[in-house]
Parts: sequence; structure tokens; C-alpha cells
Amino acid sequence: MWVCSGSPLVAEICAGAGLDWLLVDAEHSPNGLESILAQLQAIHGYPVHTLVRPPVNDTVLIKQYLDLGVQNLLIPMVHSVADAEAAVAATRYPPEGVRGVGSALARAARWNRVPEYLARAASTISVTVQIESVAAVDAVADILAVDGVDAIFVGPSDLAASLGLLGQQEHPDVVAAVERCLAAATRAGKPAGVNAFTPSVARRYLDGGAGFILVGADVALLARGSEALAAAFVPASDDGPGASY
Repeated sequence: MWVCSGSPLVAEICAGAGLDWLLVDAEHSPNGLESILAQLQAIHGYPVHTLVRPPVNDTVLIKQYLDLGVQNLLIPMVHSVADAEAAVAATRYPPEGVRGVGSALARAARWNRVPEYLARAASTISVTVQIESVAAVDAVADILAVDGVDAIFVGPSDLAASLGLLGQQEHPDVVAAVERCLAAATRAGKPAGVNAFTPSVARRYLDGGAGFILVGADVALLARGSEALAAAFVPASDDGPGASY
């Protein structure tokens, strides 16, 4: 599930829920370096895998995330082979990549307490890239072939927008594009994931080859749950529901 609140307490609650994996999001959520670090610390020790999504495919930001101790990155808006190669290069020390060296200062190396961290770092990091545009779908086979791309994750919301179908994540053309990517990943022998909050759509993608899936978000659960309480216990008003804007 998505972890978007920015709260370490909420992240820890989700970490102990029995889920397979969490996505701590900084692209569309109020998460900075400090809050991501606190959530990593809160989640640590629970039997759950954690991915972190930066707001942009940026070498400097990826370096900072890695130094914090992020090991599984979900890189948004990867539209081409060049984008995918840049994401991988940002996670590798020279000469294989361009990651800056600061292990003595970094939680990732436990401040140089991890033996041979510089030599082993790449083997501790996974790179998943997001396929969320028409261009990315067209290039998906080549993106999957990039050395260092460990998996793809399809984002139906932005993909729908790219197809001219804004807000229609379950439109047949969007579903077909998602399934095209899942099939390409199967052929490449790499895992593919997808975002799907509707149970029937989630099951369809799982049956279609998705290896991992996002089926909910902390903020969405809180929003819908609190709305249900209001609907059950707050008398209806002629003025309609309250609104923030």
C-alpha cells in the first residue's frame, strides 16, 4: 500500500499490518528527507519490503535517498531508455555510475560500519522504473532491457492522461496498455507492478502477470473511513457536506 501521510507513526501502523510491501511516496505527498528517514526507522524491523519514490528522476536527490538508507527506489516518469539509464547510473558509484561518495557520513553505510560498503552497495539497491506515458509504453521492451533496471511499475493515472483519458484509469485503452507492459515484463523475465485500487481490476492485473500491486493508501483509507463515520453519525444538512474549498 501507499504511505503518503508523512507520519512515522502511520508508517509503523501500516508496516505491522501484514502487507507484503509499502511505498513511501515523495512525488505527490508531503515527504522530505527528514520525514523519509523517520519513516524508514519506524518501518525497520517489521517483515515488510519498503520502496521509496522520489519526486523526480534526479541524480542529486537519488544520492541523498540512498545515503539515508533507501534500498529500493521507484523512479517516476521514466519515458525512455535514456531516462532509465540515468536512474541506474545515479545508484552506482564510478566508474559504473555517477553516485557521489559520502559513505562515511551516511546511514546507508552505517557511517562506515558496513564492511566493504562501497564495493557492495550496488548489490543492496533495486531500481524500479515507472511506465506512465504513451512514449514509455512504446519503449517498454527497451527500457526493460536496460542493465540495472530490476522491475517496472505501471502508473495508470498518468498513463490515462497521456492517452487523452484523464481520470479514466479503467478505460479499455488504458487497461490494454497496462497489460501490454505486463506481457513485455514477463517476456523479459523481470517483475512488473501496477497501481489498482479497484479489487476487480487488481485481480485482473494479477492474473495478467503483475508480480506486485498497490491496492490502497493510508490517506485514502483515512479519508473514506472518516467520511463513513460522518455519514453514519452526523445529521444531514440542507447546506450539504462541509468542504475545505
